[in-house]
Amino acid sequence: MNISVEEKQTILQIARNSISSIYDSEIDNEVDYSSFPILSSQKGAFVTLTKNHNLRGCIGYITSNLPLSETIRDAAVQAAIGDPRFPKLTQEEFSKIEIEVSILSEPFLLESYEDIIVGTHGLILTEQGHRGLLLPQVPIEHKMNKEEYLSALCEKSGFYPSFWKERILNIEMFTADVFSEEEFEDD
Repeated sequence: MNISVEEKQTILQIARNSISSIYDSEIDNEVDYSSFPILSSQKGAFVTLTKNHNLRGCIGYITSNLPLSETIRDAAVQAAIGDPRFPKLTQEEFSKIEIEVSILSEPFLLESYEDIIVGTHGLILTEQGHRGLLLPQVPIEHKMNKEEYLSALCEKSGFYPSFWKERILNIEMFTADVFSEEEFEDD
């Protein structure tokens, strides 16, 4: 995907306005799709919220049948108030969060662990009724090598860390365009 600066800024604004609308029903979040066709495309997306560089919420969808703008709206609101790992984001916290958006490619099946490029590929593990996902930026942010990345994926999915060493697991990979408000703070 080739997402322009203007499209990224618009997507980030959609996410911020969606969260803001939780506290203020007067927020206008209507978007003119004609200027940015990507907003009407059907893509998976995740919205990650951080506060002081610490995770504060992250929710998303691997794929979506909705226009990207709607997927972003829903993921942003859910990251703010629906992530079970965190209490609901308060209005006071809202001004202190940074928003990051990941627009996902279609997932494709991993054939060999050698195919994984740390920092490029996100991973989805689906095994024995368990499912876990790690975005491509996770191993970079946590300074993981490929083995640590696979172990973290297993743990996130409810398995023991070395589960991946037993065989090639049912893992799909994807790439993502990742961008955040932090990139545009000087604009």
